Amino acid sequence: MRLPPRISRLGGSAALLSVVLLTSGPVAAQAATPAAAPTAHSATAFRAAAVGSICYSALPSQAHDTLDLIERGGPFPFEQDGTVFQNREGLLPGQSTGYYHEYTVITPGSDTRGARRIVTGEQVEEDYYTADHYASFDRVDHDC
Repeated sequence: MRLPPRISRLGGSAALLSVVLLTSGPVAAQAATPAAAPTAHSATAFRAAAVGSICYSALPSQAHDTLDLIERGGPFPFEQDGTVFQNREGLLPGQSTGYYHEYTVITPGSDTRGARRIVTGEQVEEDYYTADHYASFDRVDHDC
């Protein structure tokens, strides 16, 4: 069983979380910048972070189930759940390898894992939902 990094690092301590939030001040997401300006012919052209937003209440019920499993630390239905998400598409904000982890959102009637996933970052409630296997992401707004 893999524990989500945000749980294992915080140890589930609400007091520690409060201290971190109170002392760290506001945080702004920033997209990574390329070392050199890409050309039209560059195979490794930089893609800026492109993330929408979705209300927690608008997620499918299976995504709620996945988020609940993540908070409890599992058990997860698939071996791949909890593995490092590489962000190869470059759609999420740039972070070091190991920052993001992916989890399956069950698709009713599918014989496979399907295309739906929750990708988590290391911060509390830093959750992204994709219904199209990483072609697009929406950051989950847990307050609506």
